[in-house]
Parts: sequence; C-alpha cells; structure tokens
Amino acid sequence: MRFISLVFFIFVFANAQTPYQKGKLTYMSKGCYSCHGNNLEGLHRYPKLSNRAKGFLSYKLKRFRDKISDNQQQEMMIAFAVDLSDEEIDNLTTYMQDYVQDNLSEKYNDSYVPEGDGGS
Repeated sequence: MRFISLVFFIFVFANAQTPYQKGKLTYMSKGCYSCHGNNLEGLHRYPKLSNRAKGFLSYKLKRFRDKISDNQQQEMMIAFAVDLSDEEIDNLTTYMQDYVQDNLSEKYNDSYVPEGDGGS
C-alpha cells in the first residue's frame, strides 16, 4: 500500500505546475495577449502588465470580476475577468509580476561592422 501511495504522489508532483506556469496558461487561454501582448508589453492604448506589483494587479482584477471599473476603457476588462476564480487571479498576478521573457537569446546582432569603404 505504501508503494502505491508513493507512486501516486510522485505522479502528482511530476505533473504539478508552478503558479507562474498556470498563470501563463491562463493568460494565453483567456486571450489576454490580444490586447496586452505576448510579452505583457501592452499594445496600443492597453497597459503593460509585466513586472507590476502583484497586489495592484490582484486588486484591479478582483474589481473587474465584481463588475467595477474606473473608466470606460476599463469596462471591457469586466467580460474577461468575471469568470476568474481567486486561484486564477493569484496565478495570473504571479505570472505578471515575475514575468521573464522566454526568447532572450534571439536578439539582433548589432556588433556587425561592414568591411570596406561602404561600396562603390
């Protein structure tokens, strides 16, 4: 019986995700990226969400979930936040606060120096 319990717990913990990973999955599945960007950088008039204070983000999402907004532009967030649970809000805000860009290795090489006199 102990062996079966041990195997069960190993299986559960092997498939467990961190709150950061769950938040990223929720962010992508709820479509947040369409306005706030894949890298949480904010697009057009929508705010940047990366590396913001978790308490502030949680406060705002809970207000949106309760159908409260500060201005007309924020009202569109109500439809996205109304179905969020406390755990999802916690995971989302963890992801936003601790965000690290995944593809930092893909950068433009600005150290290139052309040879010659620039062409003739």
